[in-house]
Parts: sequence; structure tokens; C-alpha cells
Amino acid sequence: MTSTAAPSGGATGRPSAQTGQAAITGASATTKMFAILLAGEHAAFTRLMIESQLAPDTAGQVALGKLIAAEVDHYNTLERFIRAAGIDPVDAITRYRGVFDQYHGATTPSNWNEVLIKAYIGDNLAADFYAEFIDVVPAVPIGDTIREVMSQTDHSQFACAHVRAAIARDPDSAAPLKLWARRLLGEAVTHAQWVLAAEEDVTDLLFSGMTSLQGVANFFDTVEQRHAQRMADLGLV
Repeated sequence: MTSTAAPSGGATGRPSAQTGQAAITGASATTKMFAILLAGEHAAFTRLMIESQLAPDTAGQVALGKLIAAEVDHYNTLERFIRAAGIDPVDAITRYRGVFDQYHGATTPSNWNEVLIKAYIGDNLAADFYAEFIDVVPAVPIGDTIREVMSQTDHSQFACAHVRAAIARDPDSAAPLKLWARRLLGEAVTHAQWVLAAEEDVTDLLFSGMTSLQGVANFFDTVEQRHAQRMADLGLV
């Protein structure tokens, strides 16, 4: 009986992990950036599903469920771009999931208010990155893809009213929640810097208007300023 060689990806016909990772390594900075964002959206909705178990009632579950649905929509939008660029979404997630797993592992909420603050801050930090990206890429089709995602980044607004009401009921809860919000920002900045350091061409793309190091510093200064406003929105002043 004559043997038939299996496809390079094995019985499933899927490209090997090595082939997939090589494709990402050789991809453009724009495609790598979308791969990073895709991995972040995947981590966001999978962690939110776990953290939603801390919801105290059905209303909380529904509210967070809508945010999860929005994150899945973001993922689907980014996945279409990644596939069009010839990158397997699973390979993109695999390449970058480690840094997101580390972030979420370091920021595991212990109560519902912490879940809400993490959701609100995380959603808005993602919007910060999308806003930074949109000015340095071609409007079509890349900018349109980002705008489609950015049009859906306000689903965490419900968290503000809930957290402010919780602090009004228990003023003593404000201090630990402030520390939690600051910790979230610190961990997010640290892990984002790791990604940018590992993907220098992405850093050059985002901050090409000036030296990359100065551009990164300026960006994170802006993020901290916006974070201060978000703390105020949550009643954590």
C-alpha cells in the first residue's frame, strides 16, 4: 500500500505551530499590533466570564454579560483582519497570551466592586491603545477596523454608578478600592511595556513621530492623566 504524506500541519491540515509563529514574526508591524490586540480581547472576555461569578445578583450578571458580548464582538472584528492578513488567530493568541495571563493573574478580583473597577479601567485602557493606533495607520481598511472596535468601548460605564453607590453605602471601602485601582494601572503599564519592548517594530509604528522611548513615556503619562479622571468617575478621589 502506498503511503501518503500528511499535510505539513498534521492530520488536521492546520499549519504547524512553528509555521504559524514564523508567519507572525515576519508580519508587518500593523499586523503584529492587531495580533496583540486580538490576544488581549481573548484574554478579556475569557477572564470576565470567570470574574462574573462574583456578581451578587442577576442584574450584575446581565450587565457584565453585555460587556462580555462587546468584547467578543471586538474579538470578531480583529479576527477578520488577522485572517485577511494570513495569520491564524490561534497562533496570534498563543504568541501573546503569556503576558495577558500574567496581568490577569496579578489582578484577580476578590469581590464584586473590584470586578467592576477592573472592567471599567481595562475597557478604557484598551480604548487608549486603540486611540493611539488610529493616527498612525492607513484609514482604509485598518483605520476603519479600529473605528469599528472603538465604537463599542463604552459598555463598562455601568460600573461607575455601581461603585459610587457602594462607596456611599460603605465609605470605608473607598481606601482599599483606590489602592486596587492604582494597582490595576501599574500592572497594565508594566505588562504593556513588556510587549512593546519585545516587539520593537510595533513600538516604532506607534511612536514614529518622535524617538520611540520618548513617545512611549509621553503615552503612558497621558494614560496616567486619564486614569486620574477615571478614578474620579468611580468616586475614588
